[in-house]
Amino acid sequence: MANYYNDIKEIKFELENNPLMERIVELKERQYEDKDKYDEAPQDFADAMDTYDKVLDIVGDITANVVAPNAEAVDAEGPHHENGRVRYASKTYENLEAMNRAGMNGMTMPRRYGGLNLPVTVYTAANEIVSTGDAGFENIWSLQDCIETLYCFGNEEQRQKYIPRVCKGETMSMDLTEPDAGSDLQSVMLKATFDEGNNCWRLNGAKRFITNGDSDIHLVLARSEAGTRDGRGLSMFIYDKRDGGVDVRRIENKLGIHGSPTCELVYKNAKCELCGDRKLGLIKYVMSLMNGARLGIAAQSVGLSQAAYNEAIAYARDRKQFGKAIIEFPAVAEMISNIKARLDAGRALLYQTARYVDIYKALEDIARDRKLEPEERAELKQYSRLADAFTPLAKGMNSEYANQNGYDCIQVHGGSGFMLEYACQRIYRDARITSIYEGTTQLQTVAAIRYVTNGFYAQVIQEFEEKNLSQSSPFKGELERVCSMASKFNACTAAVKEADNQELLDLCARHLYEMAADVIMCHLLLQNASKAPELFGKSFQVYVNLAEAEVEKHASLIGKMNVEQLENYRQQ
Repeated sequence: MANYYNDIKEIKFELENNPLMERIVELKERQYEDKDKYDEAPQDFADAMDTYDKVLDIVGDITANVVAPNAEAVDAEGPHHENGRVRYASKTYENLEAMNRAGMNGMTMPRRYGGLNLPVTVYTAANEIVSTGDAGFENIWSLQDCIETLYCFGNEEQRQKYIPRVCKGETMSMDLTEPDAGSDLQSVMLKATFDEGNNCWRLNGAKRFITNGDSDIHLVLARSEAGTRDGRGLSMFIYDKRDGGVDVRRIENKLGIHGSPTCELVYKNAKCELCGDRKLGLIKYVMSLMNGARLGIAAQSVGLSQAAYNEAIAYARDRKQFGKAIIEFPAVAEMISNIKARLDAGRALLYQTARYVDIYKALEDIARDRKLEPEERAELKQYSRLADAFTPLAKGMNSEYANQNGYDCIQVHGGSGFMLEYACQRIYRDARITSIYEGTTQLQTVAAIRYVTNGFYAQVIQEFEEKNLSQSSPFKGELERVCSMASKFNACTAAVKEADNQELLDLCARHLYEMAADVIMCHLLLQNASKAPELFGKSFQVYVNLAEAEVEKHASLIGKMNVEQLENYRQQ
């Protein structure tokens, strides 16, 4: 029987072959303090890793044997808009029931609330697996992660009220975007007013492009401070569907992710609760929420890339032309090799980011209960910065790779790929949104560019270089090429900074961003290939070829750009 976890050895490798995992488990389990309180709590590191393996085995089984077989029917039917509510596609309810029956909810939440207390890295693997089966369903199921924001910033009464419900399978959404406030969230105008008579807050206005917008529990960004028009007037609120007051005006008719209802919502004096402190909704809480969502989209993108690879290689082995399987033709073999190389490189970046997130979030959680030791504070600062720097790389690059891999998957199929009966067209359509929602690739570049200009990425790359150069590896030649790419990245960064022109920096930012990501992914994939050449050796060598060409292209473009050239790039 197929299993989307056990059948993909690279996922298990990422969980079992990184030294940070032991520290992650130690922090998440608080020195295994739950071992005598809960039967399911692990006794030690080996026990914890065995638990994670069993959980992902269940997710892999459900995805391969329920979610994936239902994907085409869900895509064809889509959700329905009925009397101001959403009804999912019929097979979506089967998917949710299977996940709920298996207890695959509240994955990262503490056991005292009914959660599984899993690290972010393990939850990321589950997201990837589900996305391989159906990215649209993953959008519904994975929004359970919104509860992380409520856990971090809500009060204990709110935690007790809402977290157990999500752990039992209730759904969530984050209601941020409005008709006139897309990426510019500081322009949000949904109005929040305090109802003195009923001692509660009320919401009035509209939201648009809300994923899973008819969910049970909503986190809502709204303007609580009358007379303000910027981010300092926004707060975060919890809306409970049981209280009524919010209707679905319509479900968007989308290119892809058809199983996931994207809704326009109307709030009519809807009762809600303040989450955290006033005025910090955008400045603090949404930034935390979005970083988690961006890691989730990175995982979704890797899952889509895996699905594209699965479809492409299966078709190429089966399809015969001119008397032999088309995978034997170099042009087809190259496309499939490139898909696999981008998949493995992007996955390495995804899990490295997730590990960084795990450590800093676990330390933040510990800091809620006690004062951190000086070395713990330093560790928190280090990994928080790494997570902040790597998240836009993981989201931006993996979403772009998912799009390219979906495109190449259709090309491998030829004319058949244009036909609706093949899954590759759904994968291609589903992938398109990944580089747009939760912050476009252009916004990921904006988030990352400061780590280019302040030298942080260069420092990370240097540390990877020193580590990889000091270890025995069969890929010394490739490593020298990666070091040469890093030198070009550093030279380009220095040249752009020397020009001291913000418009030129903005124009070159995407090129510098991708150069940094290419070099970092080369190093991460080299680490994997050195440990498991049978899994990653070919992908690493192919990826070095791809990355080297990309770095050279970016370096050439940056070399030709100067202040005098800016006029050519201004609005035509």
